[in-house]
Amino acid sequence: MSSKQQQLSATIILLLILLPSAVFAKLVAAEPVKTVSPTKSISMTNLDIVRSTYEGKNSEENGKNLQRFITDETLWTEAAGFPYAGTYQGFAEIEKHVFARLGSEWINYNFQVEDYVAAGDKVVAYGTYSGTNKTSGKFFSARVAHLWQLKDGKIKSFEQFVDSKTVRDAM
Repeated sequence: MSSKQQQLSATIILLLILLPSAVFAKLVAAEPVKTVSPTKSISMTNLDIVRSTYEGKNSEENGKNLQRFITDETLWTEAAGFPYAGTYQGFAEIEKHVFARLGSEWINYNFQVEDYVAAGDKVVAYGTYSGTNKTSGKFFSARVAHLWQLKDGKIKSFEQFVDSKTVRDAM
């Protein structure tokens, strides 16, 4: 891990430890965005949008839920050292390089969200990844944080921070 990544990880960890998430949840500065569905218009904050991407039963379903808030310009970064490391643009690349692989290489791969921290156009979701690798049969559990940036009700970027070694050791 580079020193820049270590500094960013340390900053996020300090933010999560030192500032209660309940305070940040009240600081969401972005106005609710009107999201149009086939049946009705729904007002959603950035926190609501991010929270909705974790409602699926598995990673593949989360990918489908995510699709409605992704644009062709959305940048999705999987952490260096993670099995799917890289930056992908637009839903097709994200689906191919992340969600399809999670669904095909893992049994019950899951992100259990512990809580959210939201301020302005940024939302952090943190918790624990877990799953069993189909090839090795090994189970893993790793702490993780996701940093989301949104604009006008759409996801601008996503960045993952995770203990990649724990995941790789299960493969």
